[in-house]
Amino acid sequence: MKPVSELLKGRQGALWHVRPDETVYNALVLLADHEVGALMVMEGGRVIGIFSERDYTRKVALQGRNSRATTVREIMSGNVVSVSSKTGTRACMALMSDKRIRHLPVIDGDTVHGMISIRDIMDDIIAGHEETIAQLENYIHS
Repeated sequence: MKPVSELLKGRQGALWHVRPDETVYNALVLLADHEVGALMVMEGGRVIGIFSERDYTRKVALQGRNSRATTVREIMSGNVVSVSSKTGTRACMALMSDKRIRHLPVIDGDTVHGMISIRDIMDDIIAGHEETIAQLENYIHS
């Protein structure tokens, strides 16, 4: 499997983020505008949390909170699990499964490269399988 840096190449939205003092409503607008399921929460150039649709549904909607009055900091997932740009996609999948998470920031030292999702990993795995199938079919027919 390839390193996650390959998954981030050419992706404009890999660095979409929100500040912790933003309202949940504004964060939801960003999610909708960019058609993503999560954003990094950044402060001072550092990732301090993840804000996801799951956070919204469980910590705002189900608790009857007001998304225009609640800040991202109040509901974000704060224990950020991240990977380096050299981490392989298979290792990311295992980590996501083990931690029951769907998004991983990609960070090397102080440099935030972006965030990958379980969908990115699955797309890579499917593409790899399709390539292998095509090679095997070519081998069989030659």
